[in-house]
Order: sequence, then structure tokens, then C-alpha cells
Amino acid sequence: MRQEEPDIQIREMIDYSRILYNKGLYRQSLDILAKAKERAKAGYFHTLAMEILEFEKHIEGQYVTRSIEGRADALAEEILELRDTLTQAQMFSNLSLQLYGLYLKVGYVRNKKDFIFAKEFFNANLPKIPYQELDFMGKLHFCQSHFWYYHITQEFSFCYRYAQRWVDLFHEEPQMVGLYTPLYLKGMHNLLNSLFNVLQAKKFNQVLSELLSLPQRLPSLEENKNNESLYFLFKYIHSIKKHFLEGTFSDGLALVPELLDIIEEDRYNWDNHRIMVFYYRIACLYFGSGDNSGAITYINLIVNQKNPDYRADIQVFSRLLSLIAHFELGNAQLVEYQVKSVYRFLAKNDDLGVVLREILRFLRRLTRIHPKDLHQELVALREKLGKAADDPYERRPFLYLDILSWLDSKIQNRPVQDVIREKYLKTQE
Repeated sequence: MRQEEPDIQIREMIDYSRILYNKGLYRQSLDILAKAKERAKAGYFHTLAMEILEFEKHIEGQYVTRSIEGRADALAEEILELRDTLTQAQMFSNLSLQLYGLYLKVGYVRNKKDFIFAKEFFNANLPKIPYQELDFMGKLHFCQSHFWYYHITQEFSFCYRYAQRWVDLFHEEPQMVGLYTPLYLKGMHNLLNSLFNVLQAKKFNQVLSELLSLPQRLPSLEENKNNESLYFLFKYIHSIKKHFLEGTFSDGLALVPELLDIIEEDRYNWDNHRIMVFYYRIACLYFGSGDNSGAITYINLIVNQKNPDYRADIQVFSRLLSLIAHFELGNAQLVEYQVKSVYRFLAKNDDLGVVLREILRFLRRLTRIHPKDLHQELVALREKLGKAADDPYERRPFLYLDILSWLDSKIQNRPVQDVIREKYLKTQE
């Protein structure tokens, strides 16, 4: 039995204790259960611990062992205490799962109405239990719940706070990394997302290095297909984002062949949602490197899906990126034609904020803008979008595509990755 599967070991101990019980060896059965319960509690396997306690109660209640005076009362108290602990963790776990489902459905809040809905839902379902009263699993799900709420509402400094606290739980109890590797990996992933969104490049690179070193720190990682799958999923997500952050899009294209091999081989059974998000990120790498045709190739893999089962926000911004890439290629008439379709799609998804409306308005007028007036129009658009970026309900589009840097590149007549790279280097001075 592999050491990274202690829950299976505990399950075997329970099964063995039942065999002893069936043979009438009650004392021996209880001894095995006591050891199994100790392991279950040490690993926060609450449901297994509860099953053990119920079996202990069954034996003590049916057969007088006289092992410990007041054993019945002690068992009852232990069950009630564990039930409270389990219930607390489940309440936060349920809230976290509901918030994650909401994010997969709509992405970030789009307007005040979305924000009020998310806030009221969160407050109405948030258990009124102080953090310090929770055990490891309760604290972890507490952090998950708060992370997803602040992620949806785009309050990324708070996301960083709770993602860091999430990861710190594993740093404080290192043995939990091997026991709950998927939850540790998810915490690292969310911490990196938060650092990316608050543009903390130095800390981002430190945490990314920690993530990439996990196979050396946890040799058993590749013995579990699920853990290995999550590791490579997050490795590629954040290795790509590193190039977004630093403006090294051309260098980032080196990641594409190996990533596509994994996707095409279906090595880790990634779902369609994750694959489509990767296609969007690959398209952004091509776009940032100046290869607009390459970007369109991967965008088409997204927008041509007949029955999309991935986030509506990815569908929206894939169409926007397609328009901009075609504009870069000089396909003005095609852009004007497609704008109408994209406009209808956005209206259908209730996703027409100021930023998207202004960009579509600009693209729709392309064929009527005289070449000598294009620079002035781009400057005007940049000014409007720059103001909109300060609006908490209008900054959402900039999380998917660095539109301002693209406009700066057009106005300055420079490659977009050079503009982003320059901005990054200035933050490092």
C-alpha cells in the first residue's frame, strides 16, 4: 500500500476490525479501531473517523466489554464533537462549491446587479463560525469560500490574502501536502492567479518556482494520475501567464507544442472547458507575439463549438480577440461584417459594458475612417478606455486581454509585446 493513500489504509483497518468482530474477537476489533481512529483524526478524515466511532458504539452497546468505565458517555461525547467539526467544514465546503459553480457559469461580476447578487448570496450562506474555532479542513474551506467570493467580485487583494492563508495552512502542517495534494495544488494555483491579477511579478515568480519544484519535494506526485494531471494543468497555466506578465509572448510559444501534445493525446482527461481556456491562452500568446493568423486559428477552435459547455466569458472575449486580430490583418470589411454578429452575441449574454461597446463601435466604423484619421481615432479610444479601466464594473475586459497595451502599441507603432515588456521592466526598477 502506497504511503500517499492513508485513507485506503484506514479503510483496510476498519474492514479487518469487522472480520475480527464477526469472529467474536471484540477486544481485538476495538484495538484495531482505536488505531484506525487515531490515524483518521490525524489526517482529518472526518467521515472515516465518524464511521469508526459508530462501529465502536455498536460493539460497546451490543457487548459489555467493561474496558473503560463510562465508555458509553465518552463515545457519545466524542461523536457529538466530531459531528460538529464535520458539519462546520461541510458548511464552508458547500458554499465554496456553489461559488465556484457560479464562477464557471458567468465568470467575474459584470455590473452592480451581478455584484449585489454575489454579495447577498455569499452573506446569506456564510456560516457564522469564527476562523480560529475551525480545524484544518474547516479553515481550508473557509479560505476557499472567501477566495471565490472575492475572485468573482474582482477584489483581488482580498483574493491574495485568502489564497496565501490557504497555502500557509499546508506550510504550517507540511504532512498535509502529501495527504491532500489536490487541495494544496489548487491553493498554489489560486495564489498564483491572485498575484498575477495584482501584478506582483516577483512574488509570482517565487510561488511559481515553488510549484515547479513540487515533483522534487513530493516524489510520489507522479504515482497518482489525478495529482499529476493537476500539477501539469497548473504548470502550463502559470508558465503561460508568466509570459503574459513579463511581455515575453514569443518566448512563450515554445510551450505550445508540448501542451498540444498533452491535449491531443488526452493524457490527463482534461475536460472541454479547460481545453478551451488553453486555446484562448494560446491564441493570446500568438496575438501578443504579432502572429494574428495563429491567434485566429486557435480562436476558431473556440467560437466554432456547436454546443459550448465552457464559461460564457471565454466565448465573449474569444470573439473580441478574433475581431482585433482580423483588424490587425487589414480585414476591415470582414471585421465590419462580424461586428454585427458579435454585438448580437454580447447582447444575448448581457455583456455589453462601456469597454466592449466602445471597441465594437470603433471596429464597426473602420471602413469609414480615413487612414490619416486612424491615429486620432485610436488615441480617442485609448482615452475613453483608460477612464473606464478605473470603474470597478468596467475593468473586467482588461483581465482577459490587455486592450490598453494593444492600443498603446498601435498609437506608438510598436509590437504589443514590446509595450508590455517595457511596462513590466519599469515595475521592476
